[in-house]
Amino acid sequence: MNEIQAVGSEAAVQNDSTGPDASDSSPPGSERPWIYGLLIAPSAVVANGVVQGGVLGYLLSEQGVGPGTQSHLIGLLALPTSLYFLWSPITDFFVRRRTWLLLGGIAAAVLMALGFHQKSLSSAAALAFMLASACCSQLVVSSCGGMMGAMQSERSRRVAGSFYQAGSMGLGALSVSILLWLSPRISRDLLAVIAAALIGIPVLAAVFAPAQPEISTGSFRHTMARVWTEFKGTFLHWRALPYTLCMTFPMASGSAVGLLTGAAKSYGVNGDKVAWINGLLGGLLMAAGSFVASLFPARFRAPVVYMIVALVNVAAMSILWLGPLRPLTYFAGVTAYLFTVGSCYAMFTAVVLEFLGSSGKSGSGRYSIINSLGNIPVLYMLQIDGWGGDHFGARGIAGAECVVGGIGAALLLTYFLTLGRNVRGASEALATS
Repeated sequence: MNEIQAVGSEAAVQNDSTGPDASDSSPPGSERPWIYGLLIAPSAVVANGVVQGGVLGYLLSEQGVGPGTQSHLIGLLALPTSLYFLWSPITDFFVRRRTWLLLGGIAAAVLMALGFHQKSLSSAAALAFMLASACCSQLVVSSCGGMMGAMQSERSRRVAGSFYQAGSMGLGALSVSILLWLSPRISRDLLAVIAAALIGIPVLAAVFAPAQPEISTGSFRHTMARVWTEFKGTFLHWRALPYTLCMTFPMASGSAVGLLTGAAKSYGVNGDKVAWINGLLGGLLMAAGSFVASLFPARFRAPVVYMIVALVNVAAMSILWLGPLRPLTYFAGVTAYLFTVGSCYAMFTAVVLEFLGSSGKSGSGRYSIINSLGNIPVLYMLQIDGWGGDHFGARGIAGAECVVGGIGAALLLTYFLTLGRNVRGASEALATS
């Protein structure tokens, strides 16, 4: 057998679906993995568009709020993307995950509209509404994770992860362009309605998503016992270690995306061109890269493909590191880098789902914890890339990313091709034991 094949991966998921959790998985023919590109819209627009995509910063600057205060406010509103595992497990209980997804998406849309409606976006009321919107949008993320984990087919999981990431980046970039273009042309109240529509309308596609019936486990004690068993099977086992390293190692973090705009001047690129290539075009490039990742055969292990794509991402970044300081170098390097970042993000989701295994009763909560680990390298690589830029100039940003990320990817690729070639997600192994 090829050493990079997914040993028993698909069989494990299918085996799990024939047990007590069969009602939590849809037949392979009706899984509709493409729908996750729409379902992730609330998180895409709120987090990647309004908060971290520049919309809020622009609107705050129009109201006379300085950069220092902007950074504090945006940092506050970005916290839910790292802390949502604290409240996301609720999406595993009481009603179906699809229902939680609808509730979270619609609530995020209404709350963001109320935040935009306030006279001052830096007021306590506006911030409270937008923070609540950000928290509700993360219920969509955890619900999507639990639903993807319930898929029977490994191929469907890969495609779903690619559409999920493509929608997250593409819709986020599109919302930035729409809202920034409209902001000086329409009233704030109308802008609030449009923002709410961008957040809430795509999530209505959940009514066409495969059914996610509740899993009946009996008493509260039995439910908690099952949840604990699933958590132990996923996290408290030696097989969890290499997957945890995939989440926390420095490769494919995409941290340099936010720093490349500042480096553009050194390559002789002006602000208008930077806004284009790092704005809407950049978002579409990452979305395209995510779509391409869905073409990788499911028979190849997700961690192996992830590491290979991460090394390709390093090669793309090396254009900016080793190339001459000219506009063509910037355009070629950034284009290749953003495209491969999209593929890396899609494969990251595939690794998360392989780590998760079958959703069972606690899939959304476990997905949220695993996915949150992926924010760790984004934070520390941002500091490493910044250190490289401070000490070695514009090329130092790319150089630091290439060296540190390349070493991390090479080490894990070597492991999964040798000692870890039979390692599977811990909960999948538990299901087949």
